[in-house]
Amino acid sequence: MPVRNRDIANAFETLADLLEIGDANPFRVRAYRNAASTVRDQSRPIRDMLAAGEDLTELPGIGDDLAGQIARYVETGHLARLDAATDELPAGLTALLDINGIGPRRAHALYEGLGITSVDELADAARQKRVRTLSGFGEKTEQRILHEIERLVRHSPARTLLADAEEMAESLLAWIRRRVGVDQATIAGSYRRRRETVGDLDIVVSASDPAAVSRAVTRHEDVAEVISSGETRTTLRLRGGLQVDIRVVPHGAYGAAMHYFTGSRDHNIALRRRAQGHGWKLNEYGLFDDDQTVAGDTEESVYAALSLPWIPPELRENRGEIEAAENDDLPTLIDAQDIRGNLHTHTTATDGKASLEEMAEAARERGWEYLGISDHSRAVRVANGLDADRLTRQLDDIDVLNERLDDLVILKSCEVDILRDGSLDLPDTILERLDYVIGAIHSDLALARRAQTQRLLEAMAHPLMRIIAHPTGRLIGQRSPIALDLERVFEAAIDNHIALEINAQPKRLDLNDQDARAARDAGVMLVIGTDAHSPAQLDFMRHGVDQARRAWLSASDVLNTRPVGELRKLLAPGRSAGG
Repeated sequence: MPVRNRDIANAFETLADLLEIGDANPFRVRAYRNAASTVRDQSRPIRDMLAAGEDLTELPGIGDDLAGQIARYVETGHLARLDAATDELPAGLTALLDINGIGPRRAHALYEGLGITSVDELADAARQKRVRTLSGFGEKTEQRILHEIERLVRHSPARTLLADAEEMAESLLAWIRRRVGVDQATIAGSYRRRRETVGDLDIVVSASDPAAVSRAVTRHEDVAEVISSGETRTTLRLRGGLQVDIRVVPHGAYGAAMHYFTGSRDHNIALRRRAQGHGWKLNEYGLFDDDQTVAGDTEESVYAALSLPWIPPELRENRGEIEAAENDDLPTLIDAQDIRGNLHTHTTATDGKASLEEMAEAARERGWEYLGISDHSRAVRVANGLDADRLTRQLDDIDVLNERLDDLVILKSCEVDILRDGSLDLPDTILERLDYVIGAIHSDLALARRAQTQRLLEAMAHPLMRIIAHPTGRLIGQRSPIALDLERVFEAAIDNHIALEINAQPKRLDLNDQDARAARDAGVMLVIGTDAHSPAQLDFMRHGVDQARRAWLSASDVLNTRPVGELRKLLAPGRSAGG
């Protein structure tokens, strides 16, 4: 089996977890984490780069030793140092780190003190009240751990992050499209609706020889298991665990099949009822009046026959899109081309992997007008956060760089920690030098709803605050949102002229689609920020745009679709983010 980028990255991440649990040198741990991130960020397969004789040491954070390990892994499918680490510590220990509140030190303590090597064993120990016997845990911690495990089991079905599914999905789709006789092929389902996670993939294909397509896909290099295979439907399981259903339909039914398999279920039911109102039948093969085909070759023809405009896939959740279509009131959804710049990025000054100049050059390559540099403030010690002196030096460096640039403006910002009492992590004397302040909560995530809400409201009342980053602090499938009264947060955002972020990091996508839509409906301005820690992560912008589209946002709802001159005015203290 060929080794893909995600295989290398996952191996390095697992090795870093095991080393950290084993209390290894933190610089060594960070080197593997950075290497995993670098590999994951590459748009080209590492194996192709090696085959072309490219020097992997030219990649950020990859030295001779790591480059050699990567090359051997691509060649053999094994990472020797991971094998050695697994001999010392059970690999199942890394799953404990998915539990909110369990870090490497606690995982090590659980292993050394109770012999726990898996989530199931930890759950049993918590139920038996053995976890509280360990130093540094206690009864409340034990109950919180058990609650988090139960939440993971309850809310973590076998779903894959959309961004993780893309590498597998797009590679397979491109391969199918190259098969002889294939006319069209598209990934449908929740993937096409751009949900943040997908359960499986539905690929709709029209082809002159369906049986040949079905036979061919079973031989794809990523296929781990052929669950079933027929002339018009083949079900596979890929090596990453993702299940794929390939449906091969006649050309004249392609549009109907695309509609049917894109869903959602509730949207489809609503359209079937609409068809029934005409005395017609709508299914995956077409729209029928008895035996006569009314429509089906394109999605547009299906919607048009039902007296509706085509509805973008991101909106097909039966959340009012059909009524809006009837009234010619569908929004003109934001597009990636509407984005003029990025207001949330990091550099090597804190925990980024590229310099100020390298991030600026990457922004220029993407055709943006501006780039906001917003490294962490001092409270985030794990990220080497900036104190006032270091931030001052960075701002001076930005001034110098701006003197040299004629096609990009570097905006001065900082992702300032919101402390437990709602105060900000840096003094006003330095914050006043910024073009805008981004506030973020990174600590005390377990505060009760009233206290957490009041904390955020206090910070939003600060006259220099302009943007709240990843407002609910969630990590998809790993960490629940913090407890907030979002209605009060929306009111405060309007009153204080503050924009709320849709954080485009694939594990965050925070605000989620429904909360972002509620914010827009309340009159709050949104901003899409990549939170990029490397040049490649600037491309996360498209994930944020996907989320914004699911939230029904138009370009006018998003702050960073504005030209830089207008943006500066809107970000100035005392001015309305909505104009």
